[in-house]
Amino acid sequence: MRILHTSDWHVGRTFHGRDLLVEQESVLSGLADLVSSEKVDVVVISGDLYDRAVPSADAVSLCARVLMRIRAAGATIVITPGNHDSAARIGVFGEFAAAGGLHLRTQISLLDKPVELADEHGPVAVYGIPFLEPEPARHALGVPDKGHAPVLSEAMRRIRADLASRQARSVVLAHAFVTGGAPSESERTIAVGGVQDVSMQVFSGVDYVALGHLHGPQTLAENLRYSGSPLAYSFSEARHRKSVWLVELDEGGLVGVERRDLPVPRRLAAITGTLADVLEDPAHKPLEDHFLSVVLTDAVRPMDALRQLQKRFEHAVHVEWRPEQGPRHDMTYAERVRGRSDEEVACCFVSDARGSEPTEAEKSLLREAFASVAREQEQ
Repeated sequence: MRILHTSDWHVGRTFHGRDLLVEQESVLSGLADLVSSEKVDVVVISGDLYDRAVPSADAVSLCARVLMRIRAAGATIVITPGNHDSAARIGVFGEFAAAGGLHLRTQISLLDKPVELADEHGPVAVYGIPFLEPEPARHALGVPDKGHAPVLSEAMRRIRADLASRQARSVVLAHAFVTGGAPSESERTIAVGGVQDVSMQVFSGVDYVALGHLHGPQTLAENLRYSGSPLAYSFSEARHRKSVWLVELDEGGLVGVERRDLPVPRRLAAITGTLADVLEDPAHKPLEDHFLSVVLTDAVRPMDALRQLQKRFEHAVHVEWRPEQGPRHDMTYAERVRGRSDEEVACCFVSDARGSEPTEAEKSLLREAFASVAREQEQ
């Protein structure tokens, strides 16, 4: 049996305000081509199908088109919800969808009831653990201890108990932070009481664990992997090699895992320098079609910097101002404002915030604002 492991589609997500639906459909539709070319039997999606619990109509339509293409290419599909999804909404028509080869494993009470598949070597049990919010999950599972580790441990205990009653190879889908995984900036934290990670040993006893949640593809053990997100969702992922895992089971269990790279619809890059240098340097020409993050080092904060950058770099989406010589203060804030008028404090704030003194016109506006507040207080 050949299984394609993917996760964290986050359909409907934006990138610094830019809509990504076109890019998402381009990459995700290519999974159907992989199903055909690699003779994939099953596609598993380990959580965060959508980016929000109530996705837009456009996001739902995109997902439906992609899933239909994958199914038409010949693969059975198994999906579990992640921390961004609404398990109830994803699973609402689960029993009907299963008849068409789309299996939605969204209920905690059924996490030890696998999707039963088979190949020429016999049965394969595919278990889906929906994202387990610790507090409600521990009540549903009868777990006295709080945290992610206890509820996932109980979930796996139930799965191993069911598996012991079968003569089957096994695959588990889970959306979790496993110790040893490397996060990026685009994942929403699942920490509860400061503890979000679980040990790799929690998932022992199965042939392959298809993990979701972390957006970088990574191997924690030969049979324990994160596929990562199919697109980059933060500049911290600029160096990620976006991919999916092609997993193969033979009669004895896991026989091999191979990486299949995904196309990159628009690359990410970062530039540091003064606004003039960034706009004029010919060395930056290859980055003109990239999503761009720019750190400006001008001594004075440039006015309307992002709009100016977008004249050359259409897809510049993020800009920060970090002057090379930032303000230095040897006194505490209280010491610096002691004895100063409201206008003087406000002027100091403007100077610190942009690196230049307020103009006379700006000082006049500040005086007018403070006078207006004073009049209201008197009234």
